[in-house]
Amino acid sequence: MAVPSLFFLSLASLYSIASAQNTTDNLQYVDPLIGSANGGNVFPGATLPYGMAKAVADVDSGSNQGGFTTEDGNVTGFSTMHDSGTGGSPSLGNFALFPYASCPGDDLNRCVFPKTTRKTRYQESSVKSTPGYFGIILASGVAADMTAAQHTSLFRFKFPSTTNGTSPLLLLDLTDLADSRQDNATISVSEETGRMTGSAVFKPSFGSGFWTGFFCADFKGADIRDNGIFVNSRPSTDVKNLKISRGINQGPLPGGGFIRFKSNPADGILARIAVSLISSEQACKSAESEISTFDFDATHEAAESAWREKLAPITISTKSVSASLITNFYSGIYRTMVNPQNYTGENPKWQSSEPYFDSFYCLWDSFRSQLPFLTILDPAGLTQMIRSLIDTYEHEGWLPDCRMTLCKGYTQGGSNADVVLVDGYIKGLKDGIDWEKGYKAVVQDAEVEPFDWSNEGRGGLDSWKSLGYIPTQDFDYKGFGTMTRSVSRTLEYAYNDFCISHMAKGLGGKDADVEKYTERSSNWRNLYYKDQKSLLFNGQDTGFNGFFQGKFLNGTWNTQDPLWCSTIDPDPGRVCSLQNSGQETFESSLWEYGFYVPGDQAGLISLYGGPEGFVKRLDYLHDSNITYIGNEPSFLTVFQYHYAGRPALSALRSHFYIPRFFSPTHAGLPGNDDSGAMGSFVAMSMMGLFPNPGQNVYLITPPFFESVSIQSPITGKTAVIRNVNFDPSYQAIYIQSATLDGEPYAKNWIDHSFFTEGKELVLTLGKNESSWGTRVEDLPPSLSPYVGFGNGTANGTAVERLRRDTRERGMGSLETDEVGSAFGAGLA
Repeated sequence: MAVPSLFFLSLASLYSIASAQNTTDNLQYVDPLIGSANGGNVFPGATLPYGMAKAVADVDSGSNQGGFTTEDGNVTGFSTMHDSGTGGSPSLGNFALFPYASCPGDDLNRCVFPKTTRKTRYQESSVKSTPGYFGIILASGVAADMTAAQHTSLFRFKFPSTTNGTSPLLLLDLTDLADSRQDNATISVSEETGRMTGSAVFKPSFGSGFWTGFFCADFKGADIRDNGIFVNSRPSTDVKNLKISRGINQGPLPGGGFIRFKSNPADGILARIAVSLISSEQACKSAESEISTFDFDATHEAAESAWREKLAPITISTKSVSASLITNFYSGIYRTMVNPQNYTGENPKWQSSEPYFDSFYCLWDSFRSQLPFLTILDPAGLTQMIRSLIDTYEHEGWLPDCRMTLCKGYTQGGSNADVVLVDGYIKGLKDGIDWEKGYKAVVQDAEVEPFDWSNEGRGGLDSWKSLGYIPTQDFDYKGFGTMTRSVSRTLEYAYNDFCISHMAKGLGGKDADVEKYTERSSNWRNLYYKDQKSLLFNGQDTGFNGFFQGKFLNGTWNTQDPLWCSTIDPDPGRVCSLQNSGQETFESSLWEYGFYVPGDQAGLISLYGGPEGFVKRLDYLHDSNITYIGNEPSFLTVFQYHYAGRPALSALRSHFYIPRFFSPTHAGLPGNDDSGAMGSFVAMSMMGLFPNPGQNVYLITPPFFESVSIQSPITGKTAVIRNVNFDPSYQAIYIQSATLDGEPYAKNWIDHSFFTEGKELVLTLGKNESSWGTRVEDLPPSLSPYVGFGNGTANGTAVERLRRDTRERGMGSLETDEVGSAFGAGLA
């Protein structure tokens, strides 16, 4: 994860106003380079929605998990497989091409073949990226642009002309970004056609096992001069086939193929390369069917059309709104459909008529807002993903929690595929989903412990069932994983079971299961230590008592500091991850996990002393920078004020974080995008409806635009959210009243039928907090009843309390009028 930072937009950028309104050609607002620096780790190249082929220039700079970054670095090649926004090791980047205008002195041996020595600078001003397209010019003067179909990339290399003529060379490297290639990589080069085929075995970047990739590359544009293979730094035109080991040094031995051309055509040399997880023959079939004529423009136009169709359902009024905000919004939407990847027909592990999706990095990240967002924008795509998850359970025995290139990824917390399935179920997805089988899959997670729960399912289920929590230093002899994260796993398992209980109730005839999983969903209470204090690292008391805390098998408490692994923890070596030395929370602190009870916010509010105590604690989390908006556990905390009857503060918080920490710049993400998780946070926050995933609940805040229209791809009906008294300076961001289809509407949340039935929600805005959405009957559903609100309302003298609250906040806060002034001053 990147270090949180503030981003600043120029006044010119902030005040440039888009002229078009309610347009469906939303591609003009997408910038794939957002997040290409500062650890955003996005894939900024050419691809289709959920496409397997992802073409871009690979660089050697840090944060190159998505292949290319805009923060320095040298281009090492141009490859076709990538993921987007992942952390950890660089992902994919297999079978890279690299171009030379000619070899020095026309001597083949003087071309440089290993990527560590051939790498070259690029012209920063030359980089261009739009949906379905990427272009760049190398320091050598070679211009490369590229586009993609589903399994196939098409590269076009244009070489600088010289008076002496040139003999361009393209090499194909049997390597990947992480240098994870194993033994027995192969390549065959056809002397007559120049076609290159082959394969190699690689490791996944965040999982267990190995996978084999295959390729098929063809070239067009000039007659072939010669071709062959290379090993280390030496090429040969006599040898056409290569089988190479990894070697024993730090990285794999350099090796691959090359092709030289007799001339340098003005239109450039085209390189078409397809990838497959089945065979080179299948890769060749994909290439020939998807880009049969090497038509670059037609392929590019088809890619644009695919993206235009996906983005079309959501339209906004752009009246008086900064173009930067519009770009931020649609670019976030775009990134939600880069990953996961549709590998249907490319799974060699089992035969099935079901779809197969891959690159779930990881469901711990994407279940919170990315996949719920797709229930709105692309329910057909999400339906296929859910069918794929269930089919993976059918053939491998477990729902995945993380998966990449046919390999099992590491489980970060709970069995969060459970939440994904339940979210789709309660929102009415059908179209071939076997929900009874899906229910068996989530029950398997809840009841049966796998041998290797570091990769699937849940660990510690004996303790979970007998003690009602996952103990610190649990005794678990049935399955194995990192014996850490006992608090975060307990909280996540509790919510997983909460979701399962709702699915059981919806399917009917499962009353015993409803009762059992509802009871287990309250296990979070068993780790609440009411006497736990929290001191700042200078010894100052935060003033808050009572936190979730690890508990040993004998019932005694662990002593993890509630601020360890928070953003303000001064110890950079503290581990809250998957290492054996990790703490009892994953990627966050006890302070932040203190709010992770999504199914029973009313119960949590009571535990924290009622709504006022809950709001004070939530304010402290944000105002003291304990939370980190660049990591997914923070997302829901921005909007949890709704449950305390203070929806105005959710609006205030969302406007604080956007655009300060999410801006339409290369460094515009506060952390890695996590396969579009950050993009979905931006999209749903700016749309004004944020999900509590696994429940039929969207929390209402005013959209960042005068109106937002969402056409349901299922029913064809259009839902509309409209702001009355819309203020583009964003000082009037508080809902005064609302109507739903013309009738007064006081609830501060809405359900999924809003989208499928095409309803209209009209919000009247003002500069002060009102009583809208503050009564107990207006609050979102919760397992426990709401108590302690007084007189049926969750809010006293709202305006005065808001002003008092904002005055008392620390460095993370803004007064009401400061929200608007931040936009007006160009702060981003």
